[in-house]
Parts: sequence; structure tokens; C-alpha cells
Amino acid sequence: MHRMDEIHLEHPWMGKLKFHAILCREGFKTGLRHVRTLMWKANIHAVYRKRNTSRPHPQNPVYPYLLRGKTITESRCVYAMDITYISMQKGFVYLCVVMDWASRKVLSHRLSISMDTSFCIEAVEEAINIYGCPQYFNTDQGSQFTSYEFTQLLKNHDIQISMDGKGSWRDNVFVERLWRSVKYEEVYLRGYSTVSEARYFLNKYFEFYNKMRPHDSLDKMTPDEYFNSHLHPTLAVA
Repeated sequence: MHRMDEIHLEHPWMGKLKFHAILCREGFKTGLRHVRTLMWKANIHAVYRKRNTSRPHPQNPVYPYLLRGKTITESRCVYAMDITYISMQKGFVYLCVVMDWASRKVLSHRLSISMDTSFCIEAVEEAINIYGCPQYFNTDQGSQFTSYEFTQLLKNHDIQISMDGKGSWRDNVFVERLWRSVKYEEVYLRGYSTVSEARYFLNKYFEFYNKMRPHDSLDKMTPDEYFNSHLHPTLAVA
């Protein structure tokens, strides 16, 4: 799973057939069915535009993508959220983050041993309590984000719900770039032995990421600097 995660970061368009072929060439003895199971466990999906041939459960409606054509330059306008797989020396955990779209600031994060909804809700509640409500909240179409509990939380705060096109990384590209930074600059360098160790070092990394790591796309500013200097005028008074 760790090797699959590395391959996915480099070649996000690969599906189970390509994964299986590459792993076999590298000496892994695995079948196609097992590769498909591991992709599901690691929350790995080939990213490309494809026809949506599946229908969501009636209780889990999919919302449209609301940000196409919009230029977001002010902080607290759009929050984005995603979940990724974090490998450890033995086993793995899942990491979710809430990020401010314009500044790239990580507003909150949580670790969980399962991809349930509760740890996502906790992260959203923390971000709202500390930083306030955005106008839009963008996610993919994962079951955690289409659940009644998650969408109702956003509706209760009068936040407009936006969801990526199925299989399209471009709609949530800033979070995808964050995963690459987290894994190459932190996760792959340490090899956590426990969940508490992963939580400790990820807390330290996100503090560094927000306060000290400059971004070329932010004119060399850190996420904290950009977030505080580009607050949406209607929200700055809050």
C-alpha cells in the first residue's frame, strides 16, 4: 500500500490494471483483485473525467461544483476538505484536513483508523469555531461528505455545498498538492510506529506549513500571512 501511494502521487491517472502491472514488474506477488482491495483501503482512485454511471443513494445526494470559473483570492471564502491514506511502520491511518482555498492554510485536521464521517465532522466543527464560516465548502463525492450528518452541518451554518466532478482532481487541486507536500516532506521521511507518534509529528508539520513554509503561488508568503492579510471584507469584521 505504501508503494501504491507513492505511485499514485506521481501518476494519479493510473487505475487497477496499471497498478497491478507495475507492482508485478517490481517483484510484488499480488493479484488484480487484491490490488483493487488495497486501492479501496488506501482511498486511491484514478483521476480523470469519466461518465458517472453510478447513482448515489437517495439519502446521500451529490451537489454540483460551484467554483468553476471563479477566481478565489480572499481567505474565508472557500474551505476545502479531503481524506488521504497515511502509512506507518505497521498498518495505516487516515488523515482529513480542512484547508482555506485562497491561502492554502490548514485550518484543522484529524486522524482516524477508519474512513468514517465522525472525524471529518470534528475537523469541520473545529475550523468553523476557530476561523468562522466560509461562503462555500468544497469536497469530493465521497460517502463521508455526502452523508446527511456532514451536509446538514454545513446547511446549519448557511454554507453553500460544492462537490468535485467525479474523478476530477482539478476541482480540488490545492488539497491534492497539500497531500504531496505532507507525504514527501514529512510522512515518508519518518515511518511512524504509532498513531500517537503520527499525530504528534503531523501537528508539528502543519504548524510549520502554516507559519514558516512560503509558497511561490502566494508571492512567497506563508499561508498564515496570506490568510490574515486577505480576509474577505464581509467577514473581516467578525
